[in-house]
Amino acid sequence: MRVELSQTFRFEAAHRLPMVPMDHKCFRLHGHSFVVDVTLAGEVDERMGWLLDFADIAAVVEPILLGELDHRTLNDVKGLENPTSERLCRWLWGRLAPALPGLGAITVHETCAARCTYRGAS
Repeated sequence: MRVELSQTFRFEAAHRLPMVPMDHKCFRLHGHSFVVDVTLAGEVDERMGWLLDFADIAAVVEPILLGELDHRTLNDVKGLENPTSERLCRWLWGRLAPALPGLGAITVHETCAARCTYRGAS
């Protein structure tokens, strides 16, 4: 049986978008309560009855989100000098994909109404 398994994580961070015009609101430093959905896809292990233990996903994702991004200015993180939602998705993919086989998508919710989904290099 093939499934998609998603787990949601949260972190708080500030950023500014240095490439937008100076009068754009996102040029100024501001913060978000980011929500990140990590989705894996694959075949369910028949003996275990699951694709992967949610605790195993959290063990990979939480150290990166909480240790490297939470309560930081994203512009100061190597590779996120222009931390748009799109670039944050790709950055997270690069960090998570090696440790999460079957990674299918990363969705970054910047606000409750605005989000970006990345499904890896095409």
